[in-house]
Amino acid sequence: HSPLVANVAPSQQQRLTVRRGTFSVETKILATTPAFREIRNFRTALGEFFSEDDERRSARVAVLGNSVKENLFGNEYPLGEIVRIENIPFEVVGVLSEKGISAEGSNEDNQILIPLRTGLRRVFNQSNIRNVHIQAVSREAMRPVEAEIRELLRERHRLVAKDLPDDFTVQNQITALEAENETATSFTLLIAGVAAISLIVGGIGILAVMLIAVRERRSEIGLRMAVGARQRDILIQFLSEALILGVVGGLVGVFLGVLGGIILGWTTRWPTVVPMEFVGIALAFSLSVGLFFGVYPAHRASLLFPIDALRSE
Repeated sequence: HSPLVANVAPSQQQRLTVRRGTFSVETKILATTPAFREIRNFRTALGEFFSEDDERRSARVAVLGNSVKENLFGNEYPLGEIVRIENIPFEVVGVLSEKGISAEGSNEDNQILIPLRTGLRRVFNQSNIRNVHIQAVSREAMRPVEAEIRELLRERHRLVAKDLPDDFTVQNQITALEAENETATSFTLLIAGVAAISLIVGGIGILAVMLIAVRERRSEIGLRMAVGARQRDILIQFLSEALILGVVGGLVGVFLGVLGGIILGWTTRWPTVVPMEFVGIALAFSLSVGLFFGVYPAHRASLLFPIDALRSE
């Protein structure tokens, strides 16, 4: 046992049909040990996780994922009730708190956890282990632990020659997170570039619309000036119209963005969140674009001479 390792939990899994009365659902059955709870930071909303004693006795007990509980029990109280996995009765001893989508892309709420020995002997009818989950004592220890695991497995699998490739996979969460962060950063830069181009195009659109408005409304501008409107009044009028165009465009963009997020979440089953501060930032940028690209047309309108403007009628 390495001093760098905090917890170890072997596991095996299959997708099977689970029934309770007339209700049934196909879900992932994950057979593992109690240490899995600490490694994956699982918490129970109801009841408790199965114990080491349950593991030793090959007890037929189950901990339901949140969505499995909803599908099989709805609003009913599930603890102490029986569900059948491959027609084998299991007592429900716990329900996991809602977890959502894991880093690997699997739905953590759509699964049932059972003791490892129970799963291997009674459900899967096999003795091999597919995965071993290992928790290091600290973030800094993860890479040394990965090296120790790789060395141990190569020794056990008799891969003595250094040129022989691994016949197993070791996944380090730090490496996965770094790769995800790289991807997220690249995606963010791409989106930022697209957003910048969209803002410029939208701003040019506002500029063009306002210049056309100034040209088409020269007589209106001249009439307002003739009855006492000052240059500042004309400037504020056209600048306000440019700001309104910017805000309306921003609101349409926010609506389409939220709608796109909802559709993406519905199709991929990934939860999507639109922080309100992002909505505020989007509207602030829209206002800024409207203001920046509206200054020139508004200033041009304010410099018109009343006589010249009225003559254009």
